[in-house]
Amino acid sequence: MRRLFLNNVSVKEAEEEDGYRRTINGQNHLNLFNNRQQPKKKRKSRTAFTNHQIFELEKRFLYQKYLSPADRDEIASNLGLTNAQVITWFQNRRAKLKRDMEELKKDVESTKMLTAHKSFLENVQDLGLLKKKAMVNDEDCPKNLVISPEK
Repeated sequence: MRRLFLNNVSVKEAEEEDGYRRTINGQNHLNLFNNRQQPKKKRKSRTAFTNHQIFELEKRFLYQKYLSPADRDEIASNLGLTNAQVITWFQNRRAKLKRDMEELKKDVESTKMLTAHKSFLENVQDLGLLKKKAMVNDEDCPKNLVISPEK
């Protein structure tokens, strides 16, 4: 029997380690799970903060973007939240601030572009008006005007 080797491990062993399906006695087996169901970890439901909690968290965020462990404990106990909830709220709020700042920066840049474009168009229109005035002035002037010296 011939075996292929990958990094000193046979293909058969690699398949078994990686959890590939293989047939034994006509049945498919997935080695990774050994035919037993693993219990799913129940996820905690989303926390609904009260208006008062949000107000206090936002107030603190205005002057302190990062909390020390002592500050975090204080806020959590005062607002009836866990440390993890306070940590998560501040992380999410910093991410929101970053997104808002990037959006504002893009808005400012696009406004600058629009302003530059608008002034460019105004300058082009002004040049067009100057050309028209110059053309009118050229036509008003006689072409064969000869100025003779005074006698």
